[in-house]
Amino acid sequence: MEYMITTKQLTKKYKSFAAVQNVSLNIRKGSIYGFLGPNGAGKSTTMKMLLGLTAPTKGSFIIDGKQFPNDRLSILKEVGSFIESPSFYANLTGRENLDIIRRILGLPQSSVEDALELVGLSEFGGRLAKKYSLGMKQRLGLAGALLGRPPVLILDEPTNGLDPSGIHEIRNLIKSLPRLYDCTVLISSHMLSEIELMADDIGILNHGHLLFEGSLDELRQNALQSGFAADHNNGVANLEEMFLSMIDKDNADRKQRARL
Repeated sequence: MEYMITTKQLTKKYKSFAAVQNVSLNIRKGSIYGFLGPNGAGKSTTMKMLLGLTAPTKGSFIIDGKQFPNDRLSILKEVGSFIESPSFYANLTGRENLDIIRRILGLPQSSVEDALELVGLSEFGGRLAKKYSLGMKQRLGLAGALLGRPPVLILDEPTNGLDPSGIHEIRNLIKSLPRLYDCTVLISSHMLSEIELMADDIGILNHGHLLFEGSLDELRQNALQSGFAADHNNGVANLEEMFLSMIDKDNADRKQRARL
């Protein structure tokens, strides 16, 4: 099996606090990998390490055969990212905002129109960014990540703050990306119900520790074998309940260990 991203014992400590501890991920090439966990679990910190925005305390990672830190610049050229809510120049158009990023990256002019088309904003490229709806701003942020069609996309909670219609739009767009062009997507969320509609594989993080990595079917089996209550509706297990049970059990185990 070919992996696009692998991490080995990835750790980030801030003095005595471990934000991420010994996380080893295996993300298949051409897949959508859902990175799940409650707020503060360490998802964003892990993504920032993969993007070179913060240095690991220990551990290593490889993206598309290139190892950090030796190939840091090569890795950055292969990765498009959407971290937290992207900000834009309000008095420039969507197209002009993307053109600034394009110039920084040294990409051809055609890459702006290509990215606008990929996210369905071609007809709104000439509109000022301040007149974009929240959903359109999220699309523009994704267009920035897609400039030059990078082989790897790292998306940190791209549906945050959107209404149900906006979430549906962005979800369908992300689902289509590996099919539109050959890319691998790492996407974070705190909602399994959202991720299970688009991801091939998932990793569950809590307090900086990886609790589970595998397919959705493997999660069902793992949860049932571990004795988590499954709410069966027409024979289909409620994965959201399993996910929350898994987090609650880990939190309870941590409290128990802290008392010893």
